[in-house]
Amino acid sequence: MQEVPEKMTAVAITKPGGPEVLVAETRDVPAPKSGEVLVKVHAAGVNRPDCLQRQGGYPPPPGAPDIPGLEMAGEIVALGEGVGAEHMGQRVMALVPGGGYGEYCAAHATNTLPIPEGLSMEEAAAIPETFFTVWHNVFQRGGLKSGECFMVHGGTSGIGTTAIQLAKAFGASVIATAGSAEKCVACVNLGADCAVNYREEDFVAASGKFTDGKGVDLTLDMVGGSYIERNWDAAAPDGRIVQIAFLAGPKAEANFAKLMMKRLTHTGSTLRPRPVGFKAMIAAELREKVWPLIEAGQARPVMDSTFPLHEAAKAHARMESGSHVGKIVLKVV
Repeated sequence: MQEVPEKMTAVAITKPGGPEVLVAETRDVPAPKSGEVLVKVHAAGVNRPDCLQRQGGYPPPPGAPDIPGLEMAGEIVALGEGVGAEHMGQRVMALVPGGGYGEYCAAHATNTLPIPEGLSMEEAAAIPETFFTVWHNVFQRGGLKSGECFMVHGGTSGIGTTAIQLAKAFGASVIATAGSAEKCVACVNLGADCAVNYREEDFVAASGKFTDGKGVDLTLDMVGGSYIERNWDAAAPDGRIVQIAFLAGPKAEANFAKLMMKRLTHTGSTLRPRPVGFKAMIAAELREKVWPLIEAGQARPVMDSTFPLHEAAKAHARMESGSHVGKIVLKVV
């Protein structure tokens, strides 16, 4: 094992509140447990769940660090019991239940992935949370198939930009919604066949026109609220809707007869509390089916901005402004 310090700098949530409650402080370097590796973090991704945790609405699961950060990239510098020596020194990205906003972070070895050639550490740190989420919800849970029509709301978010690229790469036609003409152009440039400015156009009508009245086979939604019933209106018979967040709230009045009449399936999931073994299964599928696309340049993270670790508050403010296109990343070293 390499020599690692006892202390590190990490960004902590001092109390529930706005971005200003994120403060860099000194913490103990975590010791990798059985099956884990310790990563010297070079970069960490910023995600909506981090903001929710900071606000007090998304506590870490039992046993997870209170330090925010669900994805990071760096170099393995220490090994827990049962981890093969071949892992030492590897450049990896990892999905973690917390702790990414620090100079060192422990990750289960099965939840790490090698960094494809040609990707920077910042780009690598922008992959795990979104690619794991999209792969599970769009392809595993949602069952998207080649030739189907896929719609994603928030097309310029980290999830949206990833979903557009992967859905196109696997043969679907793609509708994306976004909040400005510029963001719609960004969606089209990523491969969307139809981009709808939801501030000026009804996505139900637009999707109906795009599909010649057939409707959308699969919708990935992180909005909720009034979108719940509108997604049903936009859906094709036997269509599926997968819910991954509720930016407009988790409650809505809806006519459930539409589920019956169209034989719809509306499901959803959260990734953070799922067990290590489940995430390892997703990692293995990504390595087999998606990593070749990244290595070939057919899919890669869309980068919005990078901030130094001690400016995590600015990174959160950028995310909450809604003006970003793609991923926001913290540079640690």
